[in-house]
Amino acid sequence: MIQNIFSAVSIAAVVGLVSSSFSVNKPANHPAKQKAEWVKLFDGKSTAGWHTYGKENAGSAWKVQDGIIYLDGSSKEGRGDLVTNKEYSNFDFKYEWKISEKGNSGLIFYVHEDPAKFHSTYSSGPEMQVVDNEGHPDGKIFKHQAADLYDLVPCSKKTVKPVGEWNKAEIISNNGKLEFFLNGTKVVSTTMWDASWEKLVAGSKFKDMPGFGTFKSGKFALQDHGDTVWFRNIMIKEL
Repeated sequence: MIQNIFSAVSIAAVVGLVSSSFSVNKPANHPAKQKAEWVKLFDGKSTAGWHTYGKENAGSAWKVQDGIIYLDGSSKEGRGDLVTNKEYSNFDFKYEWKISEKGNSGLIFYVHEDPAKFHSTYSSGPEMQVVDNEGHPDGKIFKHQAADLYDLVPCSKKTVKPVGEWNKAEIISNNGKLEFFLNGTKVVSTTMWDASWEKLVAGSKFKDMPGFGTFKSGKFALQDHGDTVWFRNIMIKEL
């Protein structure tokens, strides 16, 4: 009996030692990489997180009401493009816009804020066009219509809503691959920063703007083109 007890204790000790060894050598559990989340860039209540290009604060021409941020085209003061305080690199960016009759605006991205070198947001950043196709002269120009990559790539399908109605827009930029969506349809697909991109820029109105379309990180801008324009549901997911 005693011998059996000692045998049982010995076996238990060996099992414990083996278990302990496995426990020590067991790889640590690494938490799964968290997926990027959507972040609102406009809180629906204020211009927090935004400022007029080259200024410290948002100009008074930009108003906020009922979850909408809009440029009052009749304002005589506080004008200028509104830019994010932060810069972004790879992203999925969504927003909604509507334009006034005969109006023109745009959503500009990869803006490098250096007023001494770039006098405006469009001097450095490409643009997703916002315009009344039917009422504004730009709407009659190839590559200047709503959802075009302005003066570079025309949108493949005309999915823009009539003036005064909201449009859902999306810009996805990931390691040079650029896509535009308007009202759920992909309308632009191209690649930035390669030889083809340089050729596009060289054949555009931006050819004499050194640095245009070269930045891989930058700010977003809501353009002040002189006309009343409305934006809402502005959000981003960093990729």
